[in-house]
Amino acid sequence: MEQPVREPLGIPLWLKLAYTAFMAVLIPVYWMNYGPSNFLYFCDVALILTLAGVWRESRLLISMCAVGILAPQVLWVTDYFLNFFGVQLTGMTDYMFDKSKSMFLRGLSLFHGWLPFLLVFLVARMGYDRRALPAWTGLAWVLLLVCYFFLPAPSPELAGAVANVNYVYGMSETAPQTWMPPLAWLACLMIGLPLVMFLPTHAVLMWWQGRMERLARDPKLAGA
Repeated sequence: MEQPVREPLGIPLWLKLAYTAFMAVLIPVYWMNYGPSNFLYFCDVALILTLAGVWRESRLLISMCAVGILAPQVLWVTDYFLNFFGVQLTGMTDYMFDKSKSMFLRGLSLFHGWLPFLLVFLVARMGYDRRALPAWTGLAWVLLLVCYFFLPAPSPELAGAVANVNYVYGMSETAPQTWMPPLAWLACLMIGLPLVMFLPTHAVLMWWQGRMERLARDPKLAGA
C-alpha cells in the first residue's frame, strides 16, 4: 500500500540556526571531554542525524531519530524528574546530580530532556516516514556491532575512562555482565531493542500520522 503523504509545513529558519549553534558547541566539547567513541551512542547519533534532517527537511532522517530514541529519552526524562524527589528509577540520570562533574557538561546533557519534544514537533511539521523503522533498526545493529567488537569492555580498573557505549557489555559502567555469554547479551540487545523500544514507537507514530492524514482530508474529525 502506498504511504499517504501530506504536505509538510517546513521547519522555521530560527530553529535550524538555534539547533546548529547548539551542535557547534556540543560536538567539540564532547569530542575533547569524552572522545570520538561517545558519538556512537544512539542519542548522539540522533543529534547529528537531526541536524542533517532539519536542514534537508528530510522526513526520513527526522523519523529515524524519532522512532529510535523517543522511548529511551522519555525514560531519561522520567528518571531525571524522579531524581529531583530522591526517587531512583533506573540510575541513568544520576550523573546529572553529581556535583563533582562539570556543570557545563551536565548542562549540555540536558539535550536528553528536550530532544524528544523537538522530534515530536518536527514529526508534526514534516510527517512520519514508515521507512524509519527498518532504517533505524539497521543503523542500530551496526552501532551495536561496532561498539561490541571495536570498543574496550568496561572494568573496575578503567572506571570512568572507558564507556560501556550503548550497554553492549551489560548495564554496568564498571564491569561486563556475567549472567549470560557476552554474545548472547549482544543478541538480546539486537532483538530486544527493536521489539521493545522501536516497534512500539513506530506503531504510535504510524497511528499519529494516519490521524493527521485523516484530519487533513476532513477537518471536522478534529472534534471526534
